[in-house]
Amino acid sequence: MADDRRAKLERLREQGVDPFPHEFPGVQATCAVEPESEDAYRVAGRIVARRDQGGAAFIDVVDRAGKLQLYAKRDELGDESFDRLVSLDIGDLVGVDGTAFVTRRGQLSLLVSDWKLLAKSLRDIPKEHYGLEDVETRYRHRELDLIANQEARELFILRTKIVRAIRNWLDERGFLEVETPILQPLYGGALARPFVTHHNALDRDFFLRIADELYLKRLIVGGLERVYEIGKDFRNEGISHKHNPEFTMLEWYQAYADYNDIANELEELIEYVAEQVGYDGPIDFSRPWKRITLRDAIKEKTGIDVIAHPSREELAKAMDSEPDAQEGWGKLVDGLLSKEVEPKLIQPTFIVDYPVELSPFAKRHRDQDGLVERWEAFVGGIEISNSFTELNDPDEQRRRFEAQAEETARGDEETQPYDETFVESLEQGMPPTGGAGLGIDRLVMVLTGASSLREVVLFPAMRN
Repeated sequence: MADDRRAKLERLREQGVDPFPHEFPGVQATCAVEPESEDAYRVAGRIVARRDQGGAAFIDVVDRAGKLQLYAKRDELGDESFDRLVSLDIGDLVGVDGTAFVTRRGQLSLLVSDWKLLAKSLRDIPKEHYGLEDVETRYRHRELDLIANQEARELFILRTKIVRAIRNWLDERGFLEVETPILQPLYGGALARPFVTHHNALDRDFFLRIADELYLKRLIVGGLERVYEIGKDFRNEGISHKHNPEFTMLEWYQAYADYNDIANELEELIEYVAEQVGYDGPIDFSRPWKRITLRDAIKEKTGIDVIAHPSREELAKAMDSEPDAQEGWGKLVDGLLSKEVEPKLIQPTFIVDYPVELSPFAKRHRDQDGLVERWEAFVGGIEISNSFTELNDPDEQRRRFEAQAEETARGDEETQPYDETFVESLEQGMPPTGGAGLGIDRLVMVLTGASSLREVVLFPAMRN
């Protein structure tokens, strides 16, 4: 079939037809076509089906908005134009001028008065009636997925609406959208392994950021009291249904707030977004969400009281594993939470008040020793958000960095390196602050009912 398409391409050129013209101005979306409107319309799209009927033909084209039926007549277009139109291949892109009407079967259609080839397709596309079901092809060649599957187009349009709703909510509350470095001389803001790259002109290594946190908090120090950033973060970790090495995060920070204030804001934000995009699924996002301490959540599922500081061996045994010499106590607690608690948290739930070992940037709990003011929010069995009352004591932050250095010395590669620049910024004075990160990809998963991040990321990372 590819040879036939190339032969047609050459014939078109021989006939003086440009198969790849520069423009086709004035195009309207197919959804703008109204039945019996008497207006002239100009639409463009990809041919996905054709049904010839002697001196007439029905041709289905799709654009981002949907599908529209074209009705072409020989006595309307003339022999040459009509024959050339019906000789086009499935997958070719065409621009069409015409008027709307409704067929006897009630099908909205466009009577073609003129048309133009906009791009010749040199490869077969998936059949319209069968779509594209092969998962590997869908993820590796998302363009084919979008061509063949209307559901895929609708999902990614919905993703855009979700991000737009988030921005609207934050902008209306006086937050400033900012941009911080993606290439960083020192990574920080999370416990994760970074990607390393080399800057030739400066002859030094840089890191793709694992989080936006430290730069955004320096802006709080500088007096920008409400800031947010939506952007890409990168973590050199495993790939799973809820992990991709490149992912989209929202982080926002607010002066004079604590983790309780930010929890209330997250509830309001997610409820707002769900309403704006017309969510109608099994999750109830209405406020207030359930809140339970980390201690009670783990004890309820495993019988282990993490506040009693059980040994690494006890924590590993609860997960039916042996303790890894490189894993600190805090990492084992986090693993226990992820394995035994997280998958069961379907309705929106805050897990609150974490051990200090798990949270190098969170402020110590005002009432309970050994804990910090931190929560994680879970929906649909996955974590979607993480928040602290931010640590703003520079001396305490310095001690936390030193404790992380001990984890690094033990061999743990997912630690927070010592960042003296950040400590110096805290020494300038940072007001009481609350902040949070929200995983956009995971939120889209929840709001669309997708079972994997790869469904909601246009071009996910794939193994060879």
